[in-house]
Amino acid sequence: MLDPERKAKGFRSGLTARVPAPDLKAELPRSQRVYMPEPAQYAYCATRDALRQAGIDQDYLDSHEVGLLYGNDSTADAVYKSVAKIIEKNDTMLCGSGAIFQSMNSTVTMNLGVIFHLKGINLTVSGACASGSHAIGLGALLIQNGLQEMVVCGGAQEVNMAATASFDGISAFSTREDAPEKASRPFDRDRDGLVPGGGAATVILESYESAQRRGAPILAEVLGYGFSSNGDHISSPNVDGPARSLEMAIRRAGVRLEEIGYVNAHATSTHVGDANEAKALLRVLGEKTVPITSTKSQTGHEMWMAGASEVIYSLLMMKNDFVAGCLNFEHPDEDSSHLLIPGSTLECHFDTFLSNSFGFGGTNSTLIIRNA
Repeated sequence: MLDPERKAKGFRSGLTARVPAPDLKAELPRSQRVYMPEPAQYAYCATRDALRQAGIDQDYLDSHEVGLLYGNDSTADAVYKSVAKIIEKNDTMLCGSGAIFQSMNSTVTMNLGVIFHLKGINLTVSGACASGSHAIGLGALLIQNGLQEMVVCGGAQEVNMAATASFDGISAFSTREDAPEKASRPFDRDRDGLVPGGGAATVILESYESAQRRGAPILAEVLGYGFSSNGDHISSPNVDGPARSLEMAIRRAGVRLEEIGYVNAHATSTHVGDANEAKALLRVLGEKTVPITSTKSQTGHEMWMAGASEVIYSLLMMKNDFVAGCLNFEHPDEDSSHLLIPGSTLECHFDTFLSNSFGFGGTNSTLIIRNA
């Protein structure tokens, strides 16, 4: 959608995928809500629903050491509002008692940990746009090493102007304002930037033995987690870093390349990022070997949340025998022409998928997940 308020405030691009903040008055007392900024509110809703689906009630959480790893790399709106209040009133006490807890990067995990009485690891993962993916990968490692039986993992992203103004300032967003539905176009020759989105996504990771004991509905298995750092430019990605993340995930998963039935690419709709990811995918997976799409063509870029939400989107495809098309992929460029990128829904069955997430500073995460 086109947000006129952003244009009035001097944004180069008024495009956004808006997500309404939830009304939690009926669920949580004010004494808890006062500490929750927008991303924590989204994360609460996602986590509440994930726990219900997993068959986990409060009695279980109270009697077990359940961990929490959640991706979040900024809480800009809370910081902006509290500082603006100080400047206006010349009185720090007028920020309110919740300001410090709303403004910290760890606001999501501190709020979820308190609300759900979680007693295991409690840690925020700040890895830019790979935050949600790293949270899932690290959660899987903790379980594989016997340090936790269950970890609540996910990612959250606020959708307000304060969160995205600096991105707009470096011309990261598409300016295709006359056709918002055409603006997000990963891998397409005519892409001109991303469309910001957000919300929250939660997955419950659990050891197989624990899930069996509970009679839990097992949806899938995290087979492999790969990671790397580009060790290069702070904002411009390269090819080697993503390729090493892909190779590590495949190696740790112990799968043959032909077993991977779908790839959810990071591709955000930027020129350099999409081009270099296409090169890395070609180097590791080969030419036109597996369907590759970016769900950001449909959701916009959900930033800190994206690595977690895209696992869920891919899981929905795997469970329902389809690949969501890469919308607006109309004209391949030199790099994307080597990949198998369906522009519309592809009916097919697959049991293993790979999901890429990359972020500023050159942080890369790759997950490989198999059907249960």
